[in-house]
Amino acid sequence: MTDKKIIVQFTMLTFCIAYVVSGALIILGPFGYSVYNWVHSLQQFVMNIPFAIYILSPAIASYIVLKKNNKIADFKEWLKTVFYFKNKIFLYLFVVSGLALYFLIHIAVSGHTEMVLPFYTFFLSLPGGLIIGGLEEAGWMYILQPELDKEYGFVFSSIFTGIIWIFWHIPLFFIPGTNHGEGLINFWMFAVQLMAFRFFNGAIYKISGKGCVFMCVLFHTMFNAASPIFGTMTMTWLGTVVANTMIIVVSIITVVIYNKSVV
Repeated sequence: MTDKKIIVQFTMLTFCIAYVVSGALIILGPFGYSVYNWVHSLQQFVMNIPFAIYILSPAIASYIVLKKNNKIADFKEWLKTVFYFKNKIFLYLFVVSGLALYFLIHIAVSGHTEMVLPFYTFFLSLPGGLIIGGLEEAGWMYILQPELDKEYGFVFSSIFTGIIWIFWHIPLFFIPGTNHGEGLINFWMFAVQLMAFRFFNGAIYKISGKGCVFMCVLFHTMFNAASPIFGTMTMTWLGTVVANTMIIVVSIITVVIYNKSVV
């Protein structure tokens, strides 16, 4: 049964945290505030803390709401659920395959194979990708999308969560220093990607059997770590439409096959 109270509390708290903090960062922009993708000093680290709070708002809200509603006993239990990694190899292969499919389609469509950064930077970026991105799924896939799935099913829960996720990302395009800080120039291309990834995360969660949040965290983390390597080759409309359409199709087929196998 869908817990609508938890859905509402989580969504409202997430947006309150995100919009208050990001609003302050946008206001501070003309006065010299900027996010630093590569931190080289203590001052830059401190300036990135408010931005991290914005990005972590789904995770923060997840813990607060679940604790308030007695769904978890303490922070330790929340962490154990978010980072439960004991899953079948097949699930890890599915995550990696989805990531590879997305970027390979972009490479094939764009015709470019040059990488902006060396591949080893992928591994260096994983810790940052976990904090700035991956842990969002501790909210979206711990509470929101699974609860919506109970009421509306896989497709509509993916769409509804995708729309909410798009609105949550809007301030990102106005905070100085972020990868999206040029404003809404590439917003719609990014929105298509967000919607497709909600389908894929929903599929990951579904086929894990026990609803594994960690595998969604892993996919999000790995994608954020890999994206800078491929640079502008993922910023074409043709590649965006083809790659993300394929991700949605694969996600739906995967869930259909899984549902038939458990009947």
